[in-house]
Amino acid sequence: MKKIAIIGAGGFGREVKMLIDQINESKPTYDLLGFYDDNKELPDLINGLPFLGGISELIERKDNICLALGIGIPETKRTIIEKLEKSEFEYPSLIHPNVLMGKDDVSIGKGCVICANSIITCNIQIRDFVTLNLSCTVGHDTEIKRFSSFMPSVNISGEVVIEECVYVGTGAKIINQLGIGKNTIVGAGAVVSKSLPANCTAVGIPAKPL
Repeated sequence: MKKIAIIGAGGFGREVKMLIDQINESKPTYDLLGFYDDNKELPDLINGLPFLGGISELIERKDNICLALGIGIPETKRTIIEKLEKSEFEYPSLIHPNVLMGKDDVSIGKGCVICANSIITCNIQIRDFVTLNLSCTVGHDTEIKRFSSFMPSVNISGEVVIEECVYVGTGAKIINQLGIGKNTIVGAGAVVSKSLPANCTAVGIPAKPL
């Protein structure tokens, strides 16, 4: 059993705890230690696990535990990993046992969180620290770069390139053969039918930058 702690004790952090519980039910893998979060007003126990302190307390640890990012905001994920880059922590990718994943040229980086009922087909590259929330689908020949986050029920068609730190809201759809630029936000329920530039927020059907 590998010791693991969750960074982030908000709603998604608690869902990551649920994900780890379900991984352990399928195959005992992780010894859950608790939560790290910079919110000092958290209770001592969170969903049955101890509150272990903030990022500064985490950095002071001497043992090489595993860490899971229970955070959905891409830039926050990036900031935390940069703070921890000199520490020798491990970042396993957490994949729910019922995720349907093709066997042909699918690559998953470190520190990813892939939640229940998601589908990843074939010839797909998912880079480090990507989050796929509940029931997301990723089509063939797609590349998703580091720190990007996809909320529940996002559908990504084939041959899409998504740059770093992209955030896609619940239920959004991305049509095939498009690109989404770095740091872009796609609003909930949007339908992306044309490529989007970096550093914009796009909403609507079809999605248009604000």
